Amino acid sequence: MKTQSKIVEYNFEASVFNWEIAPGKTIEAWGINKQLPGPTLRANVGDTLVVRLTNKLNEATTIHWHGICLPASMDGTDGVQKPIDPGEVFEYRFVVPDAGTFWYHAHANETVQMERGMYGALIVDGETDPVVDGEKIFMIDDMKLDENNEFTKPSWFIPRIVERHDGRQGNTLLLNGKEDLVINVNGGQTERWRFINSSSARYFMLHLGGKKFKVIASDGGLLEHPHTVTEALITPGERIDIAVDFTEGETFAIESLAYNRMTFLKPKQETFATVKVGENKSSKAFIPETLRMIEPLAPQDAEVNRKIKLSVGPSLTDGMNFLVNGMMHVNDKPVMVGELQVWEVSNTSLMDHPFHLHGFFFQVIEENGKAPAYKAWKDTYNLTPRSKIKIAWMPDNRTGTWMYHCHIIEHHAAGMMATFDVIDGSKPYEKKPPTHIHHH
Repeated sequence: MKTQSKIVEYNFEASVFNWEIAPGKTIEAWGINKQLPGPTLRANVGDTLVVRLTNKLNEATTIHWHGICLPASMDGTDGVQKPIDPGEVFEYRFVVPDAGTFWYHAHANETVQMERGMYGALIVDGETDPVVDGEKIFMIDDMKLDENNEFTKPSWFIPRIVERHDGRQGNTLLLNGKEDLVINVNGGQTERWRFINSSSARYFMLHLGGKKFKVIASDGGLLEHPHTVTEALITPGERIDIAVDFTEGETFAIESLAYNRMTFLKPKQETFATVKVGENKSSKAFIPETLRMIEPLAPQDAEVNRKIKLSVGPSLTDGMNFLVNGMMHVNDKPVMVGELQVWEVSNTSLMDHPFHLHGFFFQVIEENGKAPAYKAWKDTYNLTPRSKIKIAWMPDNRTGTWMYHCHIIEHHAAGMMATFDVIDGSKPYEKKPPTHIHHH
């Protein structure tokens, strides 16, 4: 029986506030409704979400609804809306068409605003979600703080170059805005844990002390079948949902294994939280072998109609620039509504880049010449050094200006992004000049 669609309303206030990340350890955060992460928004598929944002920061901001297939005018980038000035109010209003784990974050001066806490979770529940005993949302983040718990600013040339190259990877590890979280659960239960990597640049190789878990969903919702693993990579912007079982009396860590994304900073294994399992409770959970069907959009050998090359080039002032097809902050050519897009995205650099497409899900149909292990709907996908993927996606009738970029926030700011228009072929098209120039 289908639930009636409804309007779900939230009031947001962006401001500066003190936030305790550990007992006696307080930072000056920027965020929504004086909490970090911001409020978790929840709706059912088909609901209309209305979010009124009052900006009490001392600079302009916008909110991007990461992974939501919404109208271009609501995407929250400065390509589609005038950033919301201090004291102004803006109302975001859109239908949430897909079930899954999504999130929202500032899309203005992101290297500062996201780092300081301008983000939160957005969960859309569907009719066919598997039955579990409980659910938790974990937003992965880190902050780069000095000994006074203040945000550092790289002043010298070399530290600035390192941060531009690696992205801003912090020394303070946060899960849901807290250090060294302790999570209590009951034995005999199966929970759905939704992980969102909201950090600027940290690659998170999820590991539960060697315990097995089932990956059941990615960016665009449920997979076809659960995949049992002991580790799973979550790059900036990505989400995965897992089903995890607990045994009475066990204790394990939520940790990130060392993952070498070719940075100056040496990768190491790090612990974010501890899970303590209490007494057994009866379970009602059921994770079916088939979660849903995913229709393939295109065969592996589909003809490519756009090539996107991510690369790094030298810069006299900044050490290096981050490039799309050899340029910074690119205006890419439009795509037509209803015309299947098969894009070849290649990474010719010697470091990883998570590629993020706004407003649409894609399927990876080939990676380095091979078909992927399983089908999934994605909006963010990691490209390892010297790798190449083929993605397929379908532009529907949501015309307007969209964007794709590297989700390492510093790489995006340093040029690795592009805007493009989705256009209706039956109407005359006139490329509008960008509403603003990027200042970084």
